[in-house]
Amino acid sequence: MLRGFLMLVAFFGFTGVALGAFAAHGLKSRLTPEYLAIFHTGVTYQLVHTLALLGVALLATQIPGRLITWAGASFVIGILLFSGSLYLLTITGVSKLGIITPFGGLAFLVGWFCLGLAAWRLS
Repeated sequence: MLRGFLMLVAFFGFTGVALGAFAAHGLKSRLTPEYLAIFHTGVTYQLVHTLALLGVALLATQIPGRLITWAGASFVIGILLFSGSLYLLTITGVSKLGIITPFGGLAFLVGWFCLGLAAWRLS
């Protein structure tokens, strides 16, 4: 599990920085300020939850149990659904993709809840 989570951390960290740079330099003149802000929100949430996933990966080596695994999996799903839908929405202009975004937000909440519950159960 540690290796898998760390590989995802590296991937999401790399792509988060690359997408942020792409938006700042390549999309600035192509997107409206509103869509650029939406794209930026996707990058921000991706990078924040990449760091959360790094913490979960490290915690998984110290705290056994399903809650930590579920937290990490929820963060991955959240990044894919929340940030991914915002990226696609802004690049394609298909506003119906915004329907997916709240499911990613819910996955983030589940991840944080699982992490909190795992901490609560520590002796």
